[in-house]
Amino acid sequence: MNNKAVAISLGLLAGPVLATAAQSAGLIETYDIAEDAYIYAFPMIGYYKAMYEFFIDRKSSQYKGSMNELYNEARVFTPKDTAVVTPNSDTPYSFVGMDLRAEPMVICVPEIERSRYYSIQLTSMYTFNFGYIGSRATGNGAGCYMVTGPSWKGEKPAGIAKIFNSETDYDVAIFRTQLFGPGDMDNVKKVQAGYKAQPLSRFLGKPPPPALPQPNWPKFTDNAFKTDAFAYLNAMMTYTPPVPEEVALPAKFAEIGIGPGKPYNYAKLSLQDRLAVGLGIKRGFERIEQEKDTFGTSVNGWRVTYTGFGDRADYNGNWLERAGAALAGIFGNNPDEALYPLAITDANGQKLDGAKRNYTLTFPADGYPPVNAFWSVTMYDGKSQLLIENPINRYLINSPMLPDLKKNPDGSLTLYIQKDSPGADKESNWLPAPDGPIYMVMRLYWPKPEALNGSWKPPAIVRQ
Repeated sequence: MNNKAVAISLGLLAGPVLATAAQSAGLIETYDIAEDAYIYAFPMIGYYKAMYEFFIDRKSSQYKGSMNELYNEARVFTPKDTAVVTPNSDTPYSFVGMDLRAEPMVICVPEIERSRYYSIQLTSMYTFNFGYIGSRATGNGAGCYMVTGPSWKGEKPAGIAKIFNSETDYDVAIFRTQLFGPGDMDNVKKVQAGYKAQPLSRFLGKPPPPALPQPNWPKFTDNAFKTDAFAYLNAMMTYTPPVPEEVALPAKFAEIGIGPGKPYNYAKLSLQDRLAVGLGIKRGFERIEQEKDTFGTSVNGWRVTYTGFGDRADYNGNWLERAGAALAGIFGNNPDEALYPLAITDANGQKLDGAKRNYTLTFPADGYPPVNAFWSVTMYDGKSQLLIENPINRYLINSPMLPDLKKNPDGSLTLYIQKDSPGADKESNWLPAPDGPIYMVMRLYWPKPEALNGSWKPPAIVRQ
């Protein structure tokens, strides 16, 4: 939308009240700032939604536990898990929301058998992945690791293998523990029982520092992604101290009332400011959707993200890429930890729709996803990007299931992607689809170089 179109939309060039040129320019600037601020804020609001439902709102159906308490899920995710879009259903999760204001947290892991993949993803309120513990990053041996907040100053204590420094006061650590099959859950529970997360003082056996009161966090509502976006951003900015890479942003955003801890009430803005901010937010979301739909590189109809998801250096100030990544699937891993081909179209570029079509996905005998750990293909509702209810309670097909799948005579593997059963003889290979738009994610955990450099390509989704 160019400035003339914006001005017309704001009612500045026609109507009973004509604005001066200076007023028109000021409102167009407000629109531009609101658009940029919304793109900046969007992934952080998605992060807040998960953090609020997991660790703050005890009445939420998604609640896991208080801050600084480790919570283990001895199950895989189902359609009832709605706090984040595109959750995996491969690995039982463990979580800890970390309040790092008073002191660091220490995460300890047991020795885990070499054949079992696990990872602990450390994420900040900026939605950056600032560190990893696990099979790829640190190995499967036992060890303790410290996570510090932006205000911590000190030396590495004895018994700590590595320190991870976060830019924000509140963080979420996401544990993924490989499950080899339904009968393996008791073994996963034993691994999870060995995970520990505790404040540094407890780890050292010393008295804790004075406890800090928890903030009066704003209740999360769906309007957080709409006109209340900047009220939530202001609340979060209190715990995201300024960093050199963002020195110009606070001054720019302050022009429309955005700042750490500031009150922000969209409804109390002037009519013209409401229009300018509202249009800016609308345009910001449209750009994020466009970014998500063109995210990564197109390969046989899949969007493969060889970049995207990472730390501050990986995004390098590209806030639109960060927002598109969050909409595609917040809490996504770095590509070297997990590669995510995404599909909303078939091989011919036509939108995937389970209400209208059946599809197949065939892996050649020598063309399975190249991984050090395992791979999967997971089905989501194309509208909500959440797991879908289906008659056989199957949300994915993954490599641990290969012994139970039927191969073709030439050794290739065909998956049947459709809402209705393909028949008893093919049902072992059936990936149930929604009765409508499809959003499908392939996951390559600990991908090999040929996956990361593009030598291996995901096979095309073929319309039947």
